[in-house]
This record gives sequence, structure tokens and C-alpha cells, in this order.
Amino acid sequence: MNILLDLSFDGSGFCGFQVQKNGRSVCEAVQNALEAVLGERPDVKGCSRTDAGVHALHYALSFCAAPAVSLEKLPLALNQNLPPAIRVNSARQAPEGFHARYAAHAKTYVYRIWNSPIDSPFEAGYYYRAPGALDVAAMQQAADHFVGRHDFLSLCAANCEAAKRGSTVRTITRCQVERAGALVSITVTADGYLYNMVRILAGTLLRAGQHKLEPGAVPALLEARDRAKAGPTLPAQGLFLKSVEYEI
Repeated sequence: MNILLDLSFDGSGFCGFQVQKNGRSVCEAVQNALEAVLGERPDVKGCSRTDAGVHALHYALSFCAAPAVSLEKLPLALNQNLPPAIRVNSARQAPEGFHARYAAHAKTYVYRIWNSPIDSPFEAGYYYRAPGALDVAAMQQAADHFVGRHDFLSLCAANCEAAKRGSTVRTITRCQVERAGALVSITVTADGYLYNMVRILAGTLLRAGQHKLEPGAVPALLEARDRAKAGPTLPAQGLFLKSVEYEI
């Protein structure tokens, strides 16, 4: 049976989703739990690699197995064998040949900026703090220019593999900036992303909010295909994978 899991995780203590030699990964923890419950260690397919420190509200993962428990009870069984920072929200059957990464037709990320000189004692590990005034209207004006199909090489980290082996063109269907008190949220939906793309986009919008970048300069920034033209790469701790969309 091909199974699709929906996960939530706090990425603070992990080196990302992908199994790596230099630290504890979300994938390894999930595979350990699967082995404990199923008696086998299936090959899992994650919807995204995610960088070290990035969080997920809804992360999709697929694998093939013959579960000894029902899909309804599988999340509870897995959660008993997972660290508290990872939780399985649901499990359902997916079509044969389904792959959590390649079947996704859109992913939504949220970047959180705490616009205050004073940290929150409750959420300090889940945002980037910008103490000075931010012009959210200017940030939204800049964000509007990112919507559409563009070459996003300017928003790609220098060691981005996509820039070396394939196209850096992606389609953003939503780029929205909202304020709720001190919290400024940047929500981005796209058909795919380059390495560090959302964190660089957020850093670019931050510069617009600080009046260090004119919103109208974004089209030229994209056309330049030059990482140096964009804003800084904001820290991973403010980034959340919000949702993954499938046609199933």
C-alpha cells in the first residue's frame, strides 16, 4: 500500500528533513518510528528537503508498506515512537506510484518577522526579529512584482543546484504580506522553489519595508539574474512550510 503521511515538526533541533551525516534529521526520526511500528524500514519520499532549522505545519511524506495497524490508528502508533518535536497528523492511502515530492503541484510557505524591539518570551525561536519600523504597504507593493512566472535566479543561493543543472524559472501564484500586531507574515505559494528562495525573498521584502529598496525595483532585480541584487537570506527559524497541494 502506498501511504501518505501529514506531519508537523519543530525544525529547531534537526539538520533538515533529508538524512545527513552531520546531524539528526526529521527523516531518520520518522524512519525509526516506522521501523518500530511496522517491523520494516521503508524508503520514504518527502515533499521537500527543508533546510536545517526550518519548521513545518503540514509536511507530506509517502512510502510503501503493509501496515500492521489501520491507517486511522497509524498516526497514534507512530507518535508514541517519535520525539515530541515531530507529530503525525494523519495517514491515508495514496495512488500507486504516488511520490510526495513529484506529485505536489503547489507548496505554500510562511515567513514570520517579529517587528518589535522586544522579543516574545513564547515565540522567540519561530521568527526573525526586525526592531525598526516596517512599511507593510511597501512590502506588499514589492511582493506583487514577484507574482507570476519569472526567472528567480536572483533569489537563489550561490550553491543552488538548479542553477547548475536546470531551469531557475518558477511560478508564484501568491505573495502576501500581512501584519497582526508585532507579527508580519509573508505567505508565498509557488509550483516550486530554488534553494533559499523564500528566505531571500523575505529578506528582499524586508528591505522594501525598511525603505532600503523601492518596490518598483523588483522587476529589474529579477531581470538581472544576480544574487547580489536581492536582499539578505533571513534565518531559517522564521520559515514554515504551511501546506502542500495534491490532486488526490
